[in-house]
Amino acid sequence: MMFRFADPLYLLLLLILPLMVWYHWRVLRRRSGKIKYSDVGLLKSLKPTLKQRISQGLFYLRVLAVGLLVLGLARPQSSSKEQEVRTEGVDIVLALDVSSSMLAEDFKPHNRLEAAKLVAKDFIKGRHNDRLGLVVFAGESFTQCPLTLDYGVLLSLLDQVKVADKDWDGTAIGMGIINAVNRLRDSKAKSKVVILLTDGVNNRGQVDPITAAKIAQAFNIKIYTIGAGKRGTAMYPVDDPILGRHYVPMQVQIDEETLKQIADITGAKYFRATDSQKLKEIYKAIGEMEKTKIEVKEFTRYSEFFVYFVGLAFVLLLLELILSNTVFRRIP
Repeated sequence: MMFRFADPLYLLLLLILPLMVWYHWRVLRRRSGKIKYSDVGLLKSLKPTLKQRISQGLFYLRVLAVGLLVLGLARPQSSSKEQEVRTEGVDIVLALDVSSSMLAEDFKPHNRLEAAKLVAKDFIKGRHNDRLGLVVFAGESFTQCPLTLDYGVLLSLLDQVKVADKDWDGTAIGMGIINAVNRLRDSKAKSKVVILLTDGVNNRGQVDPITAAKIAQAFNIKIYTIGAGKRGTAMYPVDDPILGRHYVPMQVQIDEETLKQIADITGAKYFRATDSQKLKEIYKAIGEMEKTKIEVKEFTRYSEFFVYFVGLAFVLLLLELILSNTVFRRIP
């Protein structure tokens, strides 16, 4: 905290105070009457009473009051530094492929879906002041969680995500995009983002991925695409009523060309994740590119003390006036 006078030139008026004292003692004293005595020894031995001393001091109440008025005119202030923090959050929808191929176990020690969920959880926990949502897609697309700032609810709903049943299995990438766009199209955020993760080729849905990407671009929505799966073959679990669960090699088929086009159309980027570590790095890179904008403004707040100085000055003047005309009134 600092102290200052907003109008310090008024402080020059304090030079009036010594002039007031000089005028009081030099000029007014000379105007007082004189009485001649043959012997003043007795008078010199007389000491002024307490009332007389106080009466003589009333003048200094006026001097003090004038001094306070001058200080008040100079506008005494105290200052303190304060900060105003403004944030512009990003609206992000995670679009997650939950088709049966996401059970492939090439993201050791987890399958693709569980690895994607773990990395998505870390991504969510690392965001601040951003609205996040979650859509899942297989043969169709569903909203698992609309845009929210309640990350606890989002994480809980993400935990519940499982691979699609056989009835709606498939990979409808276009429908996943359209669903995510519907969650974002009315957003007022300056940055609207979809992070789409899939391990396959679009083979279901009424809207093809490129058309969906163009619709997203019309709403200024960027789509970061991630192709999940190692190159070549991956081990896929198969449950057999006789042999039980066993693993068979499955050819990894990711339509990278389409995913690249989706990212290019919307002004984003395509990534390929071949293992859990790479997937973590991809989400981290996207997080760095889509940072929440934080603007910090520092300003000084001033508190005025003018009213206290002027108020006290008027109290002293009023007190001097009352005492001078009552208790300490001089008889002519």
